[in-house]
Amino acid sequence: MSVTWALPFETKIQPKLNGNKQVTIETYKEIHQKSIEDFRGFWASVASELEWFKAWDKVLDDSNPPFYKWFVGGELNASYLTLDRHVRTWRKNKVAIIWEGEPVDENGNPKEKRVLTYYDLYREVNRVAYLLKTKYGLKKGDTIAIYLPMIPELPIFMLAAARLGVVFTVVFSGFSADALASRINDSEAKLLVTADGAWRRGKIINLKEIADKALEKAPTVKDVIVVRRVGINVNMKPGRDAYYDELMKQVPLDAYVEPERVKSEDPLYILYTSGTTGKPKGIVHDTGGYLTLLHATMRWVFDIRDDDIYWCTADIGWVTGHSYIVFGPLLEGATEIMYEGALDYPQPDRWVSIIERYGVTIFYTSPTAVRQFMKYGDEWVKRHNTSTVRLIHTVGEPINPEAFEWLWKLVGRSEVPFGSTWWMTETGGIMISHLPGLYLIPLKPGTNGMPILGVNADVLDENGNPAKVEERGYLVIKNPWPGMPLTIYKDPERYVKVYWSKFPGFFYAGDYAVKDRDGYFWILGRADEVIKVAGHRLGTYELESALIENPAVAEAAVIGIPDPVKGEVPVGFVILKAGYTPSKELEKELQETVRQKVGPIASLNGIYFVSKLPKTRSGKIMRRVIRAVVTKSEVGDITTLEDEASVEEIKKALEEFRAELEKTG
Repeated sequence: MSVTWALPFETKIQPKLNGNKQVTIETYKEIHQKSIEDFRGFWASVASELEWFKAWDKVLDDSNPPFYKWFVGGELNASYLTLDRHVRTWRKNKVAIIWEGEPVDENGNPKEKRVLTYYDLYREVNRVAYLLKTKYGLKKGDTIAIYLPMIPELPIFMLAAARLGVVFTVVFSGFSADALASRINDSEAKLLVTADGAWRRGKIINLKEIADKALEKAPTVKDVIVVRRVGINVNMKPGRDAYYDELMKQVPLDAYVEPERVKSEDPLYILYTSGTTGKPKGIVHDTGGYLTLLHATMRWVFDIRDDDIYWCTADIGWVTGHSYIVFGPLLEGATEIMYEGALDYPQPDRWVSIIERYGVTIFYTSPTAVRQFMKYGDEWVKRHNTSTVRLIHTVGEPINPEAFEWLWKLVGRSEVPFGSTWWMTETGGIMISHLPGLYLIPLKPGTNGMPILGVNADVLDENGNPAKVEERGYLVIKNPWPGMPLTIYKDPERYVKVYWSKFPGFFYAGDYAVKDRDGYFWILGRADEVIKVAGHRLGTYELESALIENPAVAEAAVIGIPDPVKGEVPVGFVILKAGYTPSKELEKELQETVRQKVGPIASLNGIYFVSKLPKTRSGKIMRRVIRAVVTKSEVGDITTLEDEASVEEIKKALEEFRAELEKTG
């Protein structure tokens, strides 16, 4: 059954341009069409803007699809491109990273701050590369694992590994011992870099203890480097473990390591991404194609300039942090903010105080974070001066129009370009987005815009035909692109099956999407996050968007639970904004909104009011956890949750709801 999307497509906004090139929608389509007609030549022209040790012999090797290789024969190095080439210019003493730690003093001011210039980074990366090469004997083709919090040593080790041609896999510091062990084992990492502990909402997490448990099941790791972050005593295994600061005392201050000339198609890193079933997939990204895509998107999407202060609020443990904290911004010689902790700790205005403190000009965050900020009300934002912000983008999931308008009004002053970017771990970088650094078309609250130049994306129906205008279908990418995966590590068959078998010849993203009559894409969330009610397939995002349209609602999560008649029925969990309280009247109002926006078939089987939702530390709502609580099944691993108390709160809300039902008969 086809589903027609119901957002107000005619709502268009024209932001102030600040020198950007404004074009009509039709003009952009014409430019885009030319870029995909000769996408090889187009991407070759973009890649030529980078500094290669050796030019490529062939733009694209498509002899063994879908295992495409870009810029074959070309040689380069990611560490060289992000550091050496800047150090040889006026950017040598330009600030690269402004790092702020989470702890604050009694006045709410950050206790710790580090400022690293490009020359500082260059020296530290060379010294770490020297350490890895001389003491540990690491060389091109070896693999290391990095399990660190958001501290400068994290990008330093990533860049040092890249300098040597050593493949790295970063494991998010919120993951459990089992999750860490599985990633180490799959990648066959020889060395682990971790820390004694990490700060999270004022509490210390003992990372070394977690790492030790993981290493009991990970025999490939022979050496462990431990960064002292929080100053706690940890167990150090003789002959295996060593403190980073003590090791570095033995490294010359002027140590230099010649950057390895790696092939364009050589792996840069492996990053594991979870699916709904099966073990995590080790996505392997190359070097040349990946850096080409980041170079393009930093300029086109973020309009990066030398006087910008750029802040991406993601964690480097996820692909957004790899691409748009480490490699993308440093590739372009940007000055960026790196923040260690929770965006609303110790007060709801921590994030906006950072914008004010450093004069942030480009702000890249997640819709989940925006909705969290909304929950606290407008006043926390109004306490701070955010007039420096000239461009906003979001990432991670679809942004609701209400969240868009809230942030655009309060931080964007209802005038700056504001885009919702779509991409995923597998794509390497942004695929669908507004491009204010290149051509600016009108904005629509909630849309992702159009595919970037050189990317041919489409929405298909179940039969693989283009979906009708405003009809929900499956998002695909029709042509190879730089930054695409080389494969799933050690599992090429799975790579083909997961991404290239549903619509042969096209990359299947696994997301529902809609194209409106102007050609704008609206990504509706994962196609596997679907509730099937009496034969009707309803996306959770559609139902959540309807709930969030109510001015009282800050966040919402919808899940499907088994029903003997309808197969499944949707249940909603709602967080209210400050100043609103739960009531039967509000519940009825929300029910009616959902029926009107989505249809009678979408009637919720219940609405529970809670003060928090189970979310990963990257900000994604863990609907499977909610579903497990509701259905009284096994919750499973919740070590990545932002606040485990949210699980208990959902249990309590359900108990209260059931008690009320019993009273009313």
